[in-house]
Amino acid sequence: MEAANCSLRVKRPLLDPRFEGYKLSLEPLPCYQLELDAAVAEVKLRDDQYTLEHMHAFGMYNYLHCDAWYQDSVYYIDNLGRIMNLTVMLDTALGKPREVFRLPTDVTAYDNRLCASIHFTSPSWVTLSDGTGRLYVIGTGDRGNSPEKWEIMFNEELGNPFIIIHSISLLKAEEHSVAILLLRIEKEELDLKGSGFYVSLEWVVVTKKKEDSKKYEITKHHVLRGKSVPHYAAIEPNGNGLMIVSYKSFKVISGDQDLEENMDEDRPEKIKVEPLYYWQQSEDDLTVTVRLPESSTKEDIQIQFLPDNINIKLKDIQVLEGKLYSSIDHEGSTWTIKENDSLEISLIKKNEGLMWPELVVGDKQGELIRDPAQCAAIAERVMHLTSDELNPNPDKEKPPCNAQELEECDIFFEESSSLCRFDGNTLKTTHVVNLGSNQYLFSVIVDPKEMPCFCLRHDVDALLWQPHCSKQDDMWEHIATFNALGYVQASKRDKKFFACSPNYSYAALCECLRRVFIYRQPTPMSTVLYNRKEGRHVGQVAKQQVASLETNDPILGFQATNERLFVLTTKNLFLIKVNTEN
Repeated sequence: MEAANCSLRVKRPLLDPRFEGYKLSLEPLPCYQLELDAAVAEVKLRDDQYTLEHMHAFGMYNYLHCDAWYQDSVYYIDNLGRIMNLTVMLDTALGKPREVFRLPTDVTAYDNRLCASIHFTSPSWVTLSDGTGRLYVIGTGDRGNSPEKWEIMFNEELGNPFIIIHSISLLKAEEHSVAILLLRIEKEELDLKGSGFYVSLEWVVVTKKKEDSKKYEITKHHVLRGKSVPHYAAIEPNGNGLMIVSYKSFKVISGDQDLEENMDEDRPEKIKVEPLYYWQQSEDDLTVTVRLPESSTKEDIQIQFLPDNINIKLKDIQVLEGKLYSSIDHEGSTWTIKENDSLEISLIKKNEGLMWPELVVGDKQGELIRDPAQCAAIAERVMHLTSDELNPNPDKEKPPCNAQELEECDIFFEESSSLCRFDGNTLKTTHVVNLGSNQYLFSVIVDPKEMPCFCLRHDVDALLWQPHCSKQDDMWEHIATFNALGYVQASKRDKKFFACSPNYSYAALCECLRRVFIYRQPTPMSTVLYNRKEGRHVGQVAKQQVASLETNDPILGFQATNERLFVLTTKNLFLIKVNTEN
């Protein structure tokens, strides 16, 4: 079964075509600074981690982790191997971050290591990687109660170092499982193309099978491989699927089941299947040729032409049936039997000049025969667009394109990004969304019981999408819009982290050093305000605010909650009180 090509459905009522922009507000934002007992356990890239993928995965890693199950609770790992927590109740009574867990091994002794990563699986479970290749599954009890007691329930060496992308907790028939998504970047010596590195996504399931046994063990281990670090990757809450947003597609390499795709690749020779029909086209018509059994007569053939469909039967056997790529003149279309026992069908195009990429939508049984003269004409038509010289005609009055006229936000580097869903059992792709120029911006957990949301740029806006694994026909719901944010963020050259509050009241962006930009959603005005150009009453205003941190240390972590922004540097943790009214 082939993957269904889907699209994201935008909710028009959530768009604001009359949005006028953000008004800079000079209102001061309350900012609190906490000095850390020990520096953050930052791991810098080594000389052999030089690719863009290493930078995306590890160089831009967010060292501050937000516990989505408990509001305003953040964690980080320091260079003493301690997991430190800060839970905020009142800004006026801030205590120092407290230790909740300490890594059993001294990770600083390892030369080949990555940053330690942590993910909050459920209100009482946590998954942890120490950056050396060891995976921990930890039972924390109810983290809302203090003091917490973190207990290691599973730990195992899994090879090369990795980071944790996502994890979920599953309880089925008194059998508890934790599914974890790991990411590695590994070298393939035989790969002579590009850098020789590939990205490995590993879907590991750790299960406690018997109620009386406390031992957890790995029950599933699937591996997917790609050439780019995924922007977004998450396991569905029921464990039945995996969603990935990436620039380059991922393929299943291994799993617990024999996969047909891999079996096909291992065969030395694939049996070539003869096409059911051949077709060719001009700007005005199409010709379809179907081979007939010997001694076929006109009485054996039934053909029905409709404006958008075609139906061909041979002795009551269905040969071809389905929706045509475009409309035809069904009354002017004809068919005839040729001397070489072949059926020739002539279809007249309704839209002259439109070249069809396929005859019947989704049908792969035919083969397109290209006319050599037609190919030569197309090549001659586009020849002026290419040249062996860098600038073949610099004195031309009107150049076809001036790159200097483009703004930063008009340039998309990820034109072929796609959103794919993989089935949890077969690991085959079930849904594909071509994102085109809808640039990925960030992800956020709105409801910890659901999958993380992802934010994409649509024209100048930024749209937030919530995946719903239970809705097969409408898997991705448009839940919020950040007006003009796609345009605004493109002008921030030094941006490092992007986030929004779970209640969508604001979005925030921080640079590599010091500055944090906050973009509030439009809110009602307490005073009367008029648009001087149009003379109309303005009921709502969207504000932009800027916070400047009193430090020269680089920003290592950034998290947003409904009330606060948390900013982590090497030696300090900053709290910015964002919402005092919303």
